[in-house]
Amino acid sequence: MTGSVSTGILLGGHDVLATSPSSPLQWVQVIRHGIPSSSVDSLSASLRISQTELASMLGIPYRTLARRKREGILNSEESAKMVRLARVIERAEDVFGSLEMAVDWLKSQNMALSGLTPLSLMDTDVGSESVLDTLGRIEHGVFA
Repeated sequence: MTGSVSTGILLGGHDVLATSPSSPLQWVQVIRHGIPSSSVDSLSASLRISQTELASMLGIPYRTLARRKREGILNSEESAKMVRLARVIERAEDVFGSLEMAVDWLKSQNMALSGLTPLSLMDTDVGSESVLDTLGRIEHGVFA
């Protein structure tokens, strides 16, 4: 779908990232370097959640996230988790047609995910892949 919010925009856009990665390999370089901690503000605002909730859903201790905010940059592992979440949000927006509908779905319990909310699975690769798989099934009309 055209017009969807991009991963980069969810993380604060060019003003925060100082680059506009357009391919997965370009994102690898950004992740390895570490994304600015101000991307935390942007992503939590997009999801309409607190930074404490964001830290919990990513599996990053809140105190670590607060320290990174003071330092100004996330490490590569934390950056990868942020980018992964932003990519899932972007995919959900593509499926549902709006960021608001995507966020509502991500926050809602889902029977295809054993009654868990998609956001509660973002702390692991396997959980994120399960959410992406569910989005693919919704997109193609396969709900079971």
